[in-house]
This record gives sequence, C-alpha cells and structure tokens, in this order.
Amino acid sequence: MAINTAKKKMEQLLEDESGRSHIIEIKDLCKSFGDLEVLKNITFYIRNNEFITLLGPSGCGKSTTLRILAGFENADSGIVRFEGLDLLDIPAHKRNLNTVFQRYALFPHLNVFDNIAFGLRLKKTPKQEMKRRVKEALKTVGLSGYENRWVDQLSGGQMQRVAIARAIINRPQVLLLDEPLGALDLKMRKEMQIELKEMQRELGITFVYVTHDQEEALTMSDTIIVMMDGIIQQIGTPTDIYNEPKNAYVADFIGESNIICGSMEKDFEVRIGKNHFPCVDPRFPESPEGAADVDVVVRPEDIYVKEPAPGHINGTVTNIVFKGVHYEITVDGEDDFTWIIHDVDPVQIGQRIGMTFDPDDIHIMRKSDFSPDRYIPSDNEEE
Repeated sequence: MAINTAKKKMEQLLEDESGRSHIIEIKDLCKSFGDLEVLKNITFYIRNNEFITLLGPSGCGKSTTLRILAGFENADSGIVRFEGLDLLDIPAHKRNLNTVFQRYALFPHLNVFDNIAFGLRLKKTPKQEMKRRVKEALKTVGLSGYENRWVDQLSGGQMQRVAIARAIINRPQVLLLDEPLGALDLKMRKEMQIELKEMQRELGITFVYVTHDQEEALTMSDTIIVMMDGIIQQIGTPTDIYNEPKNAYVADFIGESNIICGSMEKDFEVRIGKNHFPCVDPRFPESPEGAADVDVVVRPEDIYVKEPAPGHINGTVTNIVFKGVHYEITVDGEDDFTWIIHDVDPVQIGQRIGMTFDPDDIHIMRKSDFSPDRYIPSDNEEE
C-alpha cells in the first residue's frame, strides 16, 4: 500500500500541465571530451508519447545527449531520470530505450526476418511468438512479405524501415533516432518524415529525434530543442520556434529570416532605419529610458512589395531566383540592410521597390551574443 502511494506521488510530481507525465528528466547535464565542453548544464524534460527533436548544427551536442540517454557515453555530471529512476545507474542493455542509427547497422549476412528478430533470439523468445511479433513489426513499417529478402536487395528507405522494425520489436518505451534519414535522397526523406510521424502516433512510443535539418524538425516534432555550442537556445513547439524565436541564432537557424538592428522608444512601435513601424510587442521590462536597442525579425514571406514611398523601406532589387512556389528576391535597402523577400510575383533586377509588413509580422528580440552586429557564424555551422 505504501509503495503504491509513493508511486502515485512520483507520477503526480512528474506530470505537467498537459496531463502527460515526464518520462525522462534531464538536469544540469555536462560532458567534455578533453578540454572541449560538449554539453554545458543541459536541462529539459521529455513527456510520455512525445515526438521531441534535438536540433542544431554539427558539434552542438545533440548526438552526445542522445548517446548518454542510450548508455553509449557517460556523463561527467548531472541527473538523468527515467520514470523517476536514475537512468545513469542502469546499464545500456537494461534501459527500456532502443536506438536507430543513420547507417542502419543491419547484418548483411542475415535476411530481413533474422535482422528484425535478432534481439528476440538473444532473449530466447519462443519461435511462434517471434514469428508473430516480426510479422506485426513488418506490417507497422509497411514491409509485409519482405521476411526472406536479403539486405542488399533493399532500397535505402526499406533498410531504414527494417532498422526501425528491429528497434520497435522489443517494445521500448522510448525510441532514440540519430539522424536516421540522413542517407536518403530528398524525395525519400520527405516521404519517411510523414511515415515516421504516423508510426510514432500508432505505436504510442516516445521518439527522441536528432537532426540538423530544420524542415524535418518542423514537420515531425511536438517539441523542438534548439542547441548551439552545448547550450540549449530555445525549447518550444514548431510554431513557437518559428514565429517567436528567442534570439537571432534561433531565428536564423529556423528558416530564412531578415534580422535587423532596431530600437524601441515606446511599446508597440519599433524603429527600423529611419522609419517607425507599429508592432505587437511591448518594450522589454529591463529596457532603459529612451531608445532601447533590439533585434527585429521579419520573415521573407511576410514582406509586401510596393512602390517606393515615404514610410516604406525602399531599395533596389539586386537578384531574383525562381524557387518553384515563389521568387526569392534580394534587395539592397536604403537602411544599409540586404533584404530577402519571397513573393509569387517577379520583379526586375535594378528595379526600385518599397517594402512594408503588418504589425504582427514583426517579431522583437532582446540583443544577444548572436545579434547581427556581434555574431560571426563558425565555418562548420550547417544550414
């Protein structure tokens, strides 16, 4: 009775406002390789049945975080709890988590059935149950009837599905996916993004996904964690991350952005260059009296192309590229900023235009180390 009461209290402690429990909690996680700090006091939680994505460029610490969860790396310090238990004290093979790698790690000398059943054989699962579970796993990943195929007879997408089937057959509570679509071509990758999200919903398994691809993260995730240099820059839903970035790094990394230095003298109005524009954001509480410097984000698709006029940001078109669904237009503005516009109507190189935008298309951010007048991207950052 006392044990059940304690368990119920733990479940209540690990439950958030959404009603879903925190299946994994990570607090102040640190990891270094020699003098290189890869993770710097990482703290976040993962909810039950959530599709959560760790997003960032190479070297930001996302894969290291995943490897610590899987038990392939040891943390220097910090806490990782799995359903209230200390996960770092549990050996990798006893954790109820499975990992899907980018390179699939399939056995070329085994057929599809034996690749998927490999973990069940190690557990000495009865043959009939093994056949039933392999059949179920193949059906889940859309490969029914592929039991006797050899690995070298499969396409890249089919091999990825076999790797996922092998991972889910042991019925883990959490599936860790380390850039699993990186080796696929663009068309196959887009198809697998949709299939993975549908698979996660059907299975009811928590997915922890690692990628540097912003579109993958926005397409599939319930929650995105944006990382840079071993530090979490922002945690939020795809909509929050895209529309309400916390700093210039997040705004620049998630989709294309015009990030401009601006200033605010009063609430709901921002100065860009010589012009004042209404916006929906108040001044930040810590702002000094008078004009306070801020970063301003305007997405390329939110800019209206007009005739040059007072009150507009005027400039000269220097380049135009057809992107299929829109034209990407580069404009040298009179405010000494190079603007990017996405518009369905073409303009001419050398044409003078005016630019304007609605108040709710302007997003105001605090100045940070990533502000355009302070931040120089490193050579190894991926777009």
